[in-house]
Amino acid sequence: MADALVIFKPDAAYRLAARAGLWAWLSSEREWKLESLTWYQAPAALIEDHYDFLRGRPFFPWLIDFMTALPLLVGRVTASGEALQQMRFDLGETTIQKSRPGSLRERYGIYGGINCVHLSDAPETGVAEVARWRNYVQLDTIEADLPFDSTRPDYTYHLRALAAQVSAGIHVELASQAFLELLNQEVELEGAELEALSRITLGALA
Repeated sequence: MADALVIFKPDAAYRLAARAGLWAWLSSEREWKLESLTWYQAPAALIEDHYDFLRGRPFFPWLIDFMTALPLLVGRVTASGEALQQMRFDLGETTIQKSRPGSLRERYGIYGGINCVHLSDAPETGVAEVARWRNYVQLDTIEADLPFDSTRPDYTYHLRALAAQVSAGIHVELASQAFLELLNQEVELEGAELEALSRITLGALA
C-alpha cells in the first residue's frame, strides 16, 4: 500500500451535486482507504511546485489562479499500485473532451482542465506529492464533513455545451452569462467567493 494525494478542485469542491457524487465514489473505499480529507487554501508557491512539469505552458497562469483562488478539499489515500490504477480508470482521462463515457470526469467535468479531481498517477508520484503537501497541511485525519447527496441541481452537461460555445468564440457573451447563471444555482457561494469561482471557471475557456 502506498500514499496518493487526492484533491477536489474548485469545480468539484463547490458544485454540490458533483461533489456529492465524487465523494460517494471516494468514500466507498473499494480497493483503497481514505486516510485524510480537509479544506485548505494552497499558496501559489505550492501549486507552482506541484505543477512544475507544466511550467511555461500558455494555461499555467490560469492553472495557478484556479488552484489558489479558493480553499480546496485535500486528502490522502492509501492504495496498492493496482488499486490506484483502477481509481484513475474510474476517474477517466484528464482532458474532459477525451474522458471515457461512464467515467467520473465524463459525468461531472465541464471542459478541458476543469476536470474535478487530482489523483496521483503512480505510487512513486504519490509519495513525492504527499511529502510536498505535508509541509503545508496535515494529511492524517478526516476533518471535512461532506454529505452524500445534495438538493442543488446538476447542470454538468448544459455547462459543458455552453463552455464549448464560449471556447469556440460562439455567442460568447450570451453563453458566458447563461453559464454563470447555471453555475450559481449549483453552489452555495456568494459575494467574493462566487466571483472567484466564476472568474477561474470562465478563465479556462478564454
